[in-house]
Formats: sequence, C-alpha cells, structure tokens
Amino acid sequence: MMTDERIAELLRASNVEFRKTEDEHHRLDAELAGMHKRHVLTPQEEVQVKQMHKEKLAMKDTMAKLIRAYRERQTQSATR
Repeated sequence: MMTDERIAELLRASNVEFRKTEDEHHRLDAELAGMHKRHVLTPQEEVQVKQMHKEKLAMKDTMAKLIRAYRERQTQSATR
C-alpha cells in the first residue's frame, strides 16, 4: 500500500485541485508564521489568525479527502 506522502507526490503532478490547495496551505502557513513572530497582535489580527487557522485546516481536510479518493480508486482497480 502506498503511503500518504507518495500519493501526495502523485497528486501534485496530476491533480490541479490538490496542487492549488497545497500551495494555498503553504502560503497560509508562511503568513501565520510571520504573524506568530509578532509579540503583540491587535484584536483584528487575532481574529485574522483564527480565520487563517480554520482555512488551513479546511485545506488539509480537502487534501486528505483527495488522498483517500485516490487510494480508494487504486484499491478498486487492483481488485478488478
């Protein structure tokens, strides 16, 4: 059975949705890292950080869903 990382590599090369979602996930990760370096955040920035965390989690869920779907397709084609 392929690992999630191996499937992610294959999806990066073949699936535009996966690639865009992963790129956006990395962009948010970098933006959050910059926000966390600040010693003090305004209340508006704190709300923004929470929203970015939620968006990042939703993107991770989307990538996991695409990996599961790929694995299921591979399993189904192997059993035929």
